[in-house]
Amino acid sequence: MYLETIHVLQKELGTVRAVDIARKMGFSRPSVSVTVHALEDEGYITIGEDGSIVLLQSGLEIAQRIYERHTVIGEILESIGVNHETAYADACKIEHDISPETFACLKSYFKK
Repeated sequence: MYLETIHVLQKELGTVRAVDIARKMGFSRPSVSVTVHALEDEGYITIGEDGSIVLLQSGLEIAQRIYERHTVIGEILESIGVNHETAYADACKIEHDISPETFACLKSYFKK
């Protein structure tokens, strides 16, 4: 969820800092700080001296995959009549548990 949020914020703001992530996700800044440093240790992001957060290639790939799932599932739910807010809230929940096979089939089916 953090990687997707950083990806979205980079698109919206350009430069992302921990405070931006905390605001967007509704988490405390200390909680975000702990997770952001863990993501840096795992090689998904880099944190600049000015506090700016940038996705590294491995983090970007995961973020893009999750963002695509979120977007496609949200669009599918909206297309069957679910209101926008509910569709994207539910998509956020579904995107983390759906198998790659099921997602690919849904995406293919609803493209038609």
